[in-house]
Amino acid sequence: MKEGNNGNSNNSEKKKVEGAHRIVNVHKSQIGKSKNTDGKRNYRTANARATAKQESRMMNVPTPRKNPLRPRSREEDKPVYSPEHFPLLTGTMEVSESKAKGRKPKHSFQGSVKVIPLGGLDQIGMNITAIETEDTMIIVDCGLAFPTDDMLGIDLVIPDISYIKSKIHKMKGFVITHGHEDHIGALPYVLQQINVPIYATKLTLALIQRKLVENGLDKLVKMKTMKFGQTVNFGDLKVEFVKTNHSIQDAAALAITTPAGVIIHTGDFKVDYTPVFGDQIDLQRFAELGKNGVLAMLSDSTNSQKPGFTMSEKTVGRTFDLIFAEHQNSRIIVATFASNVDRVQQIIDTAAKYKRKVVVEGRSMVNVISVASELEYIHIPEGTLIDIENLKDYPDEQTVLITTGSQGESMAALSRMASGMHRKVSIGPNDVVVMSSHPIPGNERAVDRVVNELCKLHAKVIMQDTHVSGHACAEDLKLLYSLVKPKYAVPFHGEFHHRRSAATLAESVGVDKDKCLMLDNGDVLEFTANGEEVSYSIKEKVQAGGVYVDGLGIGDVGNIVLRDRQNLAQNGIIVVVLTLEKYSGHLMAGPDLISRGFVYVRESEDLMEEARVAVQDVVDDCLCTHVSDWGKIKTQIKDGLSDFLWKKIKRNPVILPVIMEV
Repeated sequence: MKEGNNGNSNNSEKKKVEGAHRIVNVHKSQIGKSKNTDGKRNYRTANARATAKQESRMMNVPTPRKNPLRPRSREEDKPVYSPEHFPLLTGTMEVSESKAKGRKPKHSFQGSVKVIPLGGLDQIGMNITAIETEDTMIIVDCGLAFPTDDMLGIDLVIPDISYIKSKIHKMKGFVITHGHEDHIGALPYVLQQINVPIYATKLTLALIQRKLVENGLDKLVKMKTMKFGQTVNFGDLKVEFVKTNHSIQDAAALAITTPAGVIIHTGDFKVDYTPVFGDQIDLQRFAELGKNGVLAMLSDSTNSQKPGFTMSEKTVGRTFDLIFAEHQNSRIIVATFASNVDRVQQIIDTAAKYKRKVVVEGRSMVNVISVASELEYIHIPEGTLIDIENLKDYPDEQTVLITTGSQGESMAALSRMASGMHRKVSIGPNDVVVMSSHPIPGNERAVDRVVNELCKLHAKVIMQDTHVSGHACAEDLKLLYSLVKPKYAVPFHGEFHHRRSAATLAESVGVDKDKCLMLDNGDVLEFTANGEEVSYSIKEKVQAGGVYVDGLGIGDVGNIVLRDRQNLAQNGIIVVVLTLEKYSGHLMAGPDLISRGFVYVRESEDLMEEARVAVQDVVDDCLCTHVSDWGKIKTQIKDGLSDFLWKKIKRNPVILPVIMEV
């Protein structure tokens, strides 16, 4: 038996090495096809060659290794937040934790578990999932979504937590995969209603802490810093944090042991063999989990339609080096996501190499860099960082600005620079602006607007090869599915077509087609295990969806209000004012028409007079037939004026009758 096991182990190692060489060969074949036909430097070719060399080197290392440049101190092993700072409140429960012990023998499961996505499906954002057993419930992530164009006046969209509140007696905690807004942004709102502990890795927890401080909740919520490989026990649910790579540090997948089996929630991830900071994704642990048996994998689907592997974050650093080398007489402005700590680190490193001072601009950028610096996830050479107030003291060619606004946000720093509204920075011909991100779906027009404004100011804008995704492409997903070997594939995190493509990828590496499950928000997916026998059902649906945040109001704006806002924006409003005598009901004054957003009255006096006459006729008919109920009079005024305007000019404004009594 031992000899057989050793043989399997050797074969496994051989397959890993062969797989690694296949990956490198794919990159090399792509490099060969990329030709420089116009004599210009090809960023993509240079990056691909360097990436292939790095990956060839790294893939020959059998196990992930620690960063040799930064030894860990004992202080770093301590939780950032002391438990005494976050008292345990009524309704929460103390949990124990233990270190994951490597491989464990397979065992049979007995019981059931429910997986309930309350957001994040068929959309980008608002990720939140309930994992529920008979006695226990945990919530994985609690994110927000940004409003679409038709959500007029809405600031944010947060998840509907009605179902969670109905099961509050089971609720044990929030388990967070990483620190992006679509995974943590709703916590300040939700924690005001459901106060249970939060479990996350160090940087993720620090970003959450900053949000709670801003909302006055930092002294009320218990938080626990988790390390990769640690397991936290929630009664009959156990959650292990597994190292992954993403566009933010400290991203984790979750291996959740349930009465029905092990469920892996990948979070947002990519496979990066050469991360800028920290370790590679722990593929060895995923393989161990797969060998022991995995019931289901809830996988990131965002980039499932993109072929190949996701490029390493380090390729962007090499692009930065080329840009800085070629523009040594210009000021460089780099716009990127504030949360992309590795990207910011590479910009700072390149600036230091070329002896440039760095200015950080944008509130969210300052906040994230501040937190990451305190935790030593970003290292800024002494004397490199300067305040924006001192920018004028240095020549353009000696400065770099790292700024927010890569998505064209109207109030972000880059947008204000492009529109000439920034108080400290004026864009000119000597500026090189690097857009180090891809537009999020829906933001394309806003990004184009900013780029056009920058070009009108004669700035040079660079967008090619300045960004790599933080999400797994098709081959990354196939690799993880091959290692984990789940019985069921449940694509998460993406639009329906993203998730359908992820399901197809799972089928291609051996998951049965009828076990690739497509859910909707609110679906209750229940797995039931009886020894080796496992079944599933999707029989019920719970309330799920978005709650609109408008200013300080939460949930006080619904679809009816949004429809009125859309109608007001598209067609305007007409207010009809008339005065009736209290006892006789005779018309004393009016009707007068007041218009806003409908027509320009001075150029449409004839139309407004005809509309007033139409209302007068309706009022006269009501009085002649002795209609005295104000509600009926208002309804007839609205119907009559609406019919007249539609026949006349094919418009349907909001009509608001106002009746006064004297």
